[in-house]
Amino acid sequence: MILLLAVFAACSTPKNIQLKEVAEKDNEDSVSYELIVLDPGFESWFITNSKPSWYHSQSYYENWNQQYVNAWNYNSIWRRNSQLLEGQINYDHNTDYGLEINHKLFYYFQYVERVLKIPIIENGPRVI
Repeated sequence: MILLLAVFAACSTPKNIQLKEVAEKDNEDSVSYELIVLDPGFESWFITNSKPSWYHSQSYYENWNQQYVNAWNYNSIWRRNSQLLEGQINYDHNTDYGLEINHKLFYYFQYVERVLKIPIIENGPRVI
């Protein structure tokens, strides 16, 4: 079993997310992904505040995630609050992470903006 860990993001304290690639244990050559958020408050917030993953299409989540990732990476390098957005996010828009992963990542960005009060993009979606 091959595991590839990609560190995705971090906030003001060691609260980061990881995208874990896991090879499936069947005869097919398929890969699945798992998003791990190391912020202790995120999971309970996500359960109580997120809409079902099917509420929006996968392309909706992918579009917003790409915008958030671009802004996150820019802000982590060039802004004064770059210490709040530690690390670059390695989100490949050509990779199919699936609906569930894109949904959870989208809501992680919502969590960072609304709960942690760290602005990432202006005029983002108002889903909560």
